[in-house]
Amino acid sequence: MSKPGVKTSHAGTPFVWIVKRDSVSRKQAYLVRAAAILGALMLGAALFLAMGHNPIMIYRDMLTGSLGRTLARTETVRIAIPLLVTALGIGLAFKMRFWNIGAEGQIIMGATAASYFALFSGVPGPYLLFVMFFAAIAAGGLWGLIPAVFKSKWNTNETLFTLMLNYIALEFVRYLQFGPWRDPRLRGFPSIAMFDQAARLPRVFGVHIGWIFALILVAIVYIYMKKTRHGYEITVVGESIPTARYAGINVGRVFLRTMFLSGAICGLTGFLIVSGANFTLSEMVTGGVGFTAITVAWLSRLNPAVMIIFSLFIAMLQRGANAVQTTFRIPSSAADILIGFILFFILGCEFFLNYKLVFRKKVK
Repeated sequence: MSKPGVKTSHAGTPFVWIVKRDSVSRKQAYLVRAAAILGALMLGAALFLAMGHNPIMIYRDMLTGSLGRTLARTETVRIAIPLLVTALGIGLAFKMRFWNIGAEGQIIMGATAASYFALFSGVPGPYLLFVMFFAAIAAGGLWGLIPAVFKSKWNTNETLFTLMLNYIALEFVRYLQFGPWRDPRLRGFPSIAMFDQAARLPRVFGVHIGWIFALILVAIVYIYMKKTRHGYEITVVGESIPTARYAGINVGRVFLRTMFLSGAICGLTGFLIVSGANFTLSEMVTGGVGFTAITVAWLSRLNPAVMIIFSLFIAMLQRGANAVQTTFRIPSSAADILIGFILFFILGCEFFLNYKLVFRKKVK
């Protein structure tokens, strides 16, 4: 202890450090999140003012462009479907702290497997969609199983492993697009043939039935994580691997099983994209869904039900940004910057809900 009137030295003491909060009330959490969104909108408004546009008009058109008309609403839901399904798959892996950054590759492999049966299998029409469905989840699951095998056997870094597998899957699709699967009937840029009607998902309320699959999957994943032994094992492994081993849980088996499920769900996303939206396979099949879904999973705190909200929210941003690009002739980069502002502020506020900054007191 320092004596009264004697200055205390702060040598070696950091100016600021991070301390975990004990708790935050629900009201405070809502206020912080609202302030984050408002701050992002104000920063975006400054950007649009600098470009010579009225930010209020832009935000109004973003809202009407994503929700104002029936066509806009159906397009927003269509964008949200793959985000939601992929976030559910990623969430399973993240829950056990297996950092699956390979959703892009798993989506691609699922889409590729489904496309093969759509284009070359000759499966009768009534059964084709079922075959494509199971082929996609099997291919995605097996692709997700690869890093899990290496992690369980040799403790490899799953973040780098899954990330590198994305590029392997992408180059494989490029090889197919420029090589054996290239449609000889088309001239110009190489592309793969469009699917026949039998390989396309039917529509309900103007959107392909993938939205029904997604909502059913939300319930299944929630029950699996909260009500089953497998879900309990995933949670324990995520909290502490030594504790899981002490409790008699086979950690390697949990890695393998969960990553197969994670990859299978992402593979399902590939099926929904090629059969419900694109009707063909290309190197742009994912559109960055695998990476954007990571944001959805984190913002939702791995809660399947909350993922519905954030999937729709990000879909609204993307659809609204596309609308104002046409109306105000704003470059796509500016719309992407606005989306980046909003996501950055929201993710940043989650940090301050869990931690606080403590500054060093001045010496008297």
